[in-house]
Amino acid sequence: MTDKLLVATGIAKTFPGVQALRQVDFDLRAGEVHALVGENGAGKSTLTRILSGLEHPDAGQMALAGQAYAPRSRADAEALGVRMVMQELNLVGNLTVAENIFIERLPSRLGFINYRKLHASAREAMARVGLDDVDPGTPVKALGVGRQQMVEIAAGLSRQCRVLALDEPTASLTDSEVERLFAQIRRLQAEDVGILYISHRIEEVLSIADRVTVLRDGQIVGTQAARDVGPEAVIRMMVGRDLGDECLAPCGPRGAIALRVSELNCGLRVRDVSFEAFRGEVLGVAGLMGSGRTETMRAIFGADTPDSGEIYLHGRQEPARIRRPSDAVHQGIALLTEDRKEQGLFLSLPIRANISITKLTALSPLGWIRSARERQVTRQYAESLGVKCWSVEQRVGQLSGGNQQKVVIAKWLYRDCDILIFDEPTRGIDVGAKFEIYRMLADLAGQGKAILLVSSDLKELMAVCNRILVMSAGRVAGTFERSDWSQEAIMNAAFSGYVQTSGGAAAHD
Repeated sequence: MTDKLLVATGIAKTFPGVQALRQVDFDLRAGEVHALVGENGAGKSTLTRILSGLEHPDAGQMALAGQAYAPRSRADAEALGVRMVMQELNLVGNLTVAENIFIERLPSRLGFINYRKLHASAREAMARVGLDDVDPGTPVKALGVGRQQMVEIAAGLSRQCRVLALDEPTASLTDSEVERLFAQIRRLQAEDVGILYISHRIEEVLSIADRVTVLRDGQIVGTQAARDVGPEAVIRMMVGRDLGDECLAPCGPRGAIALRVSELNCGLRVRDVSFEAFRGEVLGVAGLMGSGRTETMRAIFGADTPDSGEIYLHGRQEPARIRRPSDAVHQGIALLTEDRKEQGLFLSLPIRANISITKLTALSPLGWIRSARERQVTRQYAESLGVKCWSVEQRVGQLSGGNQQKVVIAKWLYRDCDILIFDEPTRGIDVGAKFEIYRMLADLAGQGKAILLVSSDLKELMAVCNRILVMSAGRVAGTFERSDWSQEAIMNAAFSGYVQTSGGAAAHD
């Protein structure tokens, strides 16, 4: 692995008000995995987009296999064998899985799509990433976010390439799906494909990468062999300091019951769910992909209509009437969805409008929005969460994924709801920003708010939560206090609903 396949020298890029890259030198060797890490806004995605033809550098040169390389578009880069699987899904929901994988090269005969050949090719591509159980004729919009991510990856792996850039490819994947992806990466390495790998999961990076390059504030901090560096050293390079043990659960007293859910049923994924959430605590919600975590939160918020069950708020004896999300918001419930792009933001609107939209009446006492006040308030929330932008007038679609997530959080903080449901709030966010969110959750709980934190990262839940509720096969499999939980006990509960009894049915009790 000594041949330099792709070389970038002196790369610089400026966006309005932001110096994204400053004289960056980077190279990728044939047959290696070169990881690119850094906090959100460090310049990782900008550099990758330049290498992939999606952005043009203001300065610098690039070479591919010893030849001058200056793609003017993504199509130019792909024609030369440089491909990118982006962090944000780039799928067409109404098209099938097979059509999305081969959207640019649909097999045809006499002007008609040859679906037999298309589905056969799609099954082969899908099998590589563990989607054997999905019908290639399934519309993509019918799949969950994790499986949509696997479809995106399958599309990228199905094309011949010399360089493959993967931007946060495992953000929504289960452990088994990650292993399948890593197997495909190793196959590509054996074929001398260079892999540019971006991820905020440091331990994952060190397990798959040959080299690691750290970016901070648009500049290269250093490049090291992955085998020679540990997670703590990488984090120190990323954030410029030691984070230590800052990640702590709220330590104040538990308050009154804020939310009580009784025998909630919604479709096949939410079955007789009952639990309580208290003011002043962070209640974690754990479980495997498909366990019903997100569906339960959506039913509570009114995004999905429950079949039966009751939801009680703030200790009241009468159940709340929540038929739609607006009902939930008016009664003090906020939901930060796991799919920020499709369900949490208006990407074409500025940061200002995305934050203020949850409480416009406070800015328009006479029916007209007070623009100066709106800018002042939204700037305050954007700055408090460290949103990296040139102005609150910047379109949200131009922000990095992590900064988009911060805007979603800002809009609900502005609404000042008493019950805050965070569904995978740190997905695609760097380690420094994660600690900021952890501290924010503890602060909100300290203010007497009830926090529900849904996360696929068990270590995260064990670090920041007071209690952890575990779901399995649509049911509550157990609730653990800090004093009696263990990783093994929580995982056993998460799998309990899928254990086959002697009669062949899954055990749920």
